[in-house]
Amino acid sequence: MSAHLLTRPPRPFDLYLVDGVLAVVLGAALCAYAALEAPLHGGVREPVWVSVLTGAVIGLPVALRRRWPVAVAVAVSTSTAVALLTGIIPNFAAAAPAVAIGLAFYTLAVAEPVRRSLTYAGMCLAVVSVGLATTAGDLWTRGGAVGYAAVMIAPAWLVGWSIRERRAFAARQSEQLVRQAATEERLRVARELHDVVAHTMSLIVVKAAVANHVADVDPGEARDALRVIERTGRTALTDIRRVLGALREGAEHAPAPGIGELPELADRAAIGGVEVRLDVRQDVAEVSAVPESVGLAAYRIVQEAVTNVVKHAAPAACHASVVVGPAEVRVEVVDDGRRPVRMSGYGHGLTGMRERVALHGGEFSAGPRPDGGFAVTARLPYRGVA
Repeated sequence: MSAHLLTRPPRPFDLYLVDGVLAVVLGAALCAYAALEAPLHGGVREPVWVSVLTGAVIGLPVALRRRWPVAVAVAVSTSTAVALLTGIIPNFAAAAPAVAIGLAFYTLAVAEPVRRSLTYAGMCLAVVSVGLATTAGDLWTRGGAVGYAAVMIAPAWLVGWSIRERRAFAARQSEQLVRQAATEERLRVARELHDVVAHTMSLIVVKAAVANHVADVDPGEARDALRVIERTGRTALTDIRRVLGALREGAEHAPAPGIGELPELADRAAIGGVEVRLDVRQDVAEVSAVPESVGLAAYRIVQEAVTNVVKHAAPAACHASVVVGPAEVRVEVVDDGRRPVRMSGYGHGLTGMRERVALHGGEFSAGPRPDGGFAVTARLPYRGVA
């Protein structure tokens, strides 16, 4: 039971309980003991009940320091100054209220904005300094009394201020991580939707053009093209629902496409007039070791590369090679088509492929081949070599 209390985060009740114990033991009892001390140079001693009451007035407010930090700091400082001025607490016992003062000003610095807490700390420092300076004698001068008051207040306030700054920095860091995660999630969804829509829409446009061209002369082929469009559209809707469904809290996670779905991808590319020769080399032991994210990235890279062939180079032949090694997956897609080379930059498809590879710390290249066609290569590392 005790181990559980030490390991779990403290609850508000636990914190208030600790403050209550500190208020009674370190504050009220210690301050009451100081008030019971007799003055060094004689004088009238107050009744015992006055000493006990003074200790309670100084120490007990500490129990509420987390709820009303400003009020507690003012109350502890004022009551300490009054006790010193009236002689209830002798000047040589002024260190006793320092415990309550330190706890109060630590909480004040932690809970309140810097300007507000610093203002109240200065006001309370002046009040305590007056009490100490008025009773100055053999122990310290009036200037030393101000320094002694600063020692009672400043260190506790500085510790509280530093902790407040650290917590604020941690909160900003956490918020930045949340924003970064949200941005990365938006980019991931954008890449997935682009790859799904671009691939399927390219096939649909190609088959729609065929159906429109042969509708009058060959209705049978037109109907075949329409069936392909229907099947491709349904596949696209399924993929889009999977991507968007993953965003809903509590939605069942559908398995993402991976290296095992590449043959189906090659079959769909043939519909668009591109003959894909797929070469997947892998060991059975290594397939299960490939993370899902790496398999998805390899699938999407092949998909986007083949889609570009359909859009820009069909009819053409395409060779897609995927090699699954013990520490990385290598992807290469090469076609023999003739496409215009855009010198102004790449489209979103190549950018998405480059981002996928960068997320896994790999290498990516894409560009025209010297003897014609286009080549896309990627290396996706997924774990260190054993």
